[in-house]
Amino acid sequence: MSSPAPRAAGRKPDQLRPISFEANIAPHATGSVLVSFGLTRVICAATIEANVPTWMKQQKVPGGWLTAEYSMLPYSTLDRKPREISRGKADGRNIEIQRLIGRSLRAVLDLKKLGQNTLWLDCDVLQADGGTRTASITGAYLAARLAIQKLLDAKKIAENPLTDSVAAVSAGIFDGQALLDLDYLEDKDAEVDANIVMTGRGQFVEVQGSGEETTFSGDQLQSLLGLAQTGLKELASLQSAFLARQLLKM
Repeated sequence: MSSPAPRAAGRKPDQLRPISFEANIAPHATGSVLVSFGLTRVICAATIEANVPTWMKQQKVPGGWLTAEYSMLPYSTLDRKPREISRGKADGRNIEIQRLIGRSLRAVLDLKKLGQNTLWLDCDVLQADGGTRTASITGAYLAARLAIQKLLDAKKIAENPLTDSVAAVSAGIFDGQALLDLDYLEDKDAEVDANIVMTGRGQFVEVQGSGEETTFSGDQLQSLLGLAQTGLKELASLQSAFLARQLLKM
């Protein structure tokens, strides 16, 4: 049996791509971060609107709301990706991903403590090389935390409504081997592909996994979850270190 092909840049099976965060990439947003997972780059911007959706007012639901939008810019992929407005209809994949981002952030947000505010999260993919949804979730948390700090500093809310951090990472089986944080070439040919969302305290928020024209065993699933947990602990540590630096500047 031949050995699995080496990963790009000599990455080990359980190794994340180089991760980086750059704050204040969108100055007009309340909080923003450019997140990079290797060659995948996403602008995550959080904007706080002092209002809540009509349905909350009508049903007299206390607290605030969080909603997310996701898009891939036309030049983010090798072949130009048409804008949704030019197609005349919403992209089903984009809708699925923005709902996932919203669910992931609401899992660690006490909406009552947010007050009568809506937290908008806009995730725009500048460059796609696999893992755009996981990078979006990881960066969206950071943008939300920076935006919320401005509310706290302005004394518009009494306490931090975020109860924990949240991050996401992919894992998959490629060429018979379980790998962490797939890039595009690995992702497109993976036999099994999974996306895992987890809080900083190690609680799962969502696990998405599917076989690509194949099946996978319980042992394989456990190996993917183990890889993801390793990567997510590292991501939580990177998020914490980034916020420690940025909050000191605010």
